[in-house]
Amino acid sequence: MTTATACPGCIAMPLAQEIATSGGGTVLSLPGIHCAGCIGTVEKTLAQIPGVRAARVNLSRKRVTVEAPNILPAVLVDRLAEAGYDALPLDSEMMAAVETDSVGRGLMLRLAVAGFAMMNVMLFSVAVWSGASEATRTMFHWISAAIAVPALAYSAEVFFRQAWTALRVWRLNMDVPISLAIILAAGLSVYETAMGSGHVYFDAALSLTFFLLVGRYLDHRTRIAARSAAQELSALIEPFVTRITNGEPQAISTKDLRVGDCILLVAGTRLPIDGTIMGGSSHIDRSALTGESMPVAVTVGDTVTAGEINLTGRTEVRATATGEDTSLAQIASLVETAEGARNTYTALADVAAKIYAPAVHLTALITFIGWIIVSGDPARSLNVAISVLIITCPCALGLAVPAVMTAATGRLFRHGLLVKNGTALERLAEIDTVVFDKTGTLTQGHAAIDTAEFDAAELAIMAALARASDHPVSRAVAAAIPSSIPSADVQDITEHAGLGVSGRYHGERVALGRDDQGSTVLTLGDHSVKQIPMRETLRDGAQEAVTFLKRQGLQTHIFSGDQPDPVARIATDLCIANFQSNMRPTDKQAALQALAQNGAKVLMVGDGLNDTLALAQAHVSISPASALDASRAASDIVLLRHSLGELAEVIATAKSAKARVIENFFIAAGYNAIAIPIAVLGFATPLGAAIAMSASSITVLLNALRLR
Repeated sequence: MTTATACPGCIAMPLAQEIATSGGGTVLSLPGIHCAGCIGTVEKTLAQIPGVRAARVNLSRKRVTVEAPNILPAVLVDRLAEAGYDALPLDSEMMAAVETDSVGRGLMLRLAVAGFAMMNVMLFSVAVWSGASEATRTMFHWISAAIAVPALAYSAEVFFRQAWTALRVWRLNMDVPISLAIILAAGLSVYETAMGSGHVYFDAALSLTFFLLVGRYLDHRTRIAARSAAQELSALIEPFVTRITNGEPQAISTKDLRVGDCILLVAGTRLPIDGTIMGGSSHIDRSALTGESMPVAVTVGDTVTAGEINLTGRTEVRATATGEDTSLAQIASLVETAEGARNTYTALADVAAKIYAPAVHLTALITFIGWIIVSGDPARSLNVAISVLIITCPCALGLAVPAVMTAATGRLFRHGLLVKNGTALERLAEIDTVVFDKTGTLTQGHAAIDTAEFDAAELAIMAALARASDHPVSRAVAAAIPSSIPSADVQDITEHAGLGVSGRYHGERVALGRDDQGSTVLTLGDHSVKQIPMRETLRDGAQEAVTFLKRQGLQTHIFSGDQPDPVARIATDLCIANFQSNMRPTDKQAALQALAQNGAKVLMVGDGLNDTLALAQAHVSISPASALDASRAASDIVLLRHSLGELAEVIATAKSAKARVIENFFIAAGYNAIAIPIAVLGFATPLGAAIAMSASSITVLLNALRLR
């Protein structure tokens, strides 16, 4: 099978476009799709349902948007389950609200306007520098002003707004010197044009704006794929449920449920509420919330939690908590808090800005005062001070980080890694501890069955029993039996909730299920009981990844919600001494906080809903592409390929990227060390300032490209 990959632009494409194309519709998450064949099967399956107008799969997002106004999502989910695909309904309105990239479109439009205006003004500047006469020069200057002033007012508005936000609270940021340089350069240029002077700065102001917008847009593109994990968690709630009122089923919105309501839960449905089972029995998949690798049998009186999946039987559940009071909603609230805390990380560029911004202003002010004292000419003094602001404006500094991170994310994408957060690589270069989830992260997420110890007759009986059940263990057993072995003629096959499947073969009782110790066994008659070996298999590259991390001197841990025995087995296989089991989401969060309080910088690698809080809490986080949307949203980096072996590449690239960023800061500092004295002494012409500023920006970009 091929591994699904997609470009960062595709993955960052707003889901709102899908909804708009389909005219509004139901959005289903499809965590199991992986290739073009899956796309065709899913779309064909849905198209065959009466009432479905259109269905379009987005492979990179692992979603399908279905235009079916009069069909409940549960119908679509059931039909896809019959075709072999798990599906989870998502709240399309909520997802569209958080995925519209109006900021990116605005930056791109401003960038285009600045670039167009810059090229045109430079054409007029070439004519002036070539020796145009005074009348022609003045005309060209006025034309340049007519182009530059409105273009600057629109394109540089993003810098003006951020600068004003900082100044209102008596604070300086990088946008303050940028805005001051642009405004003074444009204002003085208009004044000089009116006075008939030959020195104007329109081209320099526009080129400054253009290069800075390039940096701002590159930085935005590294962040746009990061969506709120809290919103993703909330979107996983089933949008519609079947409430039982006076014995009659009634389809209502999940938002209308109240404590005490009784709902009908069919197989394959994710629970939208916390509640107690009032009727029926089933098996519940808790792996997403707790990491338990095996389904749990539940019956009347047992409690269930929002986010768990009903696997087999129809049950009636009475709500004990709904809406914001459910366990899943509380996890979402904690994730939102953890995301906010992680966003307080101070990037290298911000550290440099705190030092650089006041230094630039102070240098320009001292230059103005010095020239006033020496020359007594306010216009000349202001001209030189503006030259200092332009030539020292942090264009190279503004490009230093975004250029490197864009080159690094491009390199990593070619290795099957999608970087979603602008500071992720900076934080990754600082880690000293790595924490893994087990189920679905270090392992394949499902148990492997060893049938080598069974003869053909036993396999035939086992096949008959397993193929008659929809239980996940039965499906795993059936998948492990070669298709060439036919099912035995087992009569009276009956499934017993929580116990297994039984029947009669040649007059004797045969059964496939669990014994008193919890092991899966095949029972033949009254005396022969053979245990079926079941063992989780390691994910590709897991051994190599752990070995690399240990060579790098990093501490490794396993935090799992599964039972102690399977966790201990995987830890032993990978030679990881530090492991914990039976951990709830809040337990993982508390353990990460304890590590952080001891000074550890933790990389968290996980894939389930139970890992979402830990992924948001960690210093930096990674999730595989097979993870649920909420987990991928909470993580900083997504592994688009199946293997964990790429962890070595991402850590090495992160360290290299941080080194390139520091080199770019030194390049910018070296440029300023040369350019500032020239500008202060009054030797910087508009042409020289523009060339020097552009040269420093290009040098920074070329250094960043070394990462490719």
